[in-house]
This record gives sequence, structure tokens and C-alpha cells, in this order.
Amino acid sequence: MKPANHAEQDSQNERSLGEFLKQNLAPANTELPRDLWPQMLEKLSHQSAPGLWPTHVPWFDWALAAFAGAALLVFPGIIPALFYHF
Repeated sequence: MKPANHAEQDSQNERSLGEFLKQNLAPANTELPRDLWPQMLEKLSHQSAPGLWPTHVPWFDWALAAFAGAALLVFPGIIPALFYHF
């Protein structure tokens, strides 16, 4: 026997899927075993530097900045386009 319409079939599929999940999956424990805020504060205090500039800049960032500067020197016509877009 087939369902009369798609809504009834979808409803039956949802019910059978719900029953399957209830039988085969254990309920999730949503409670944390401890408070994570003290660890977060400690991590933030160790990472923060007293100045505004970062203490270490990766080499790739320097290479990217050098490439962008060289592109501006070689193609100065893109400067007005950059001003237009930014």
C-alpha cells in the first residue's frame, strides 16, 4: 500500500527515521565537565603583548607585502583602481 501523497510519505519517513535514531543513538551529554573560562583567561594573558605591534610576523606575510609593493611599483596604474575599490 502506497501513501496517497508526498506529504504523508514524508511524514512516515520522518517518523521512521526518528524511531531509528532513538533506538540506535545514545543521548548526548551537553554539560561540560569543568569551567573553561579560567583556562581561556590564562591563554589570553600569555598571548597578549604590551605593545600594539605583534612580536612575531611570519615570513610569508613579509613575502606577500614585498610582492604587493613590487606590483605597485611595476604597475602604478592599479593604484587609482585600488582607491576606487577601497
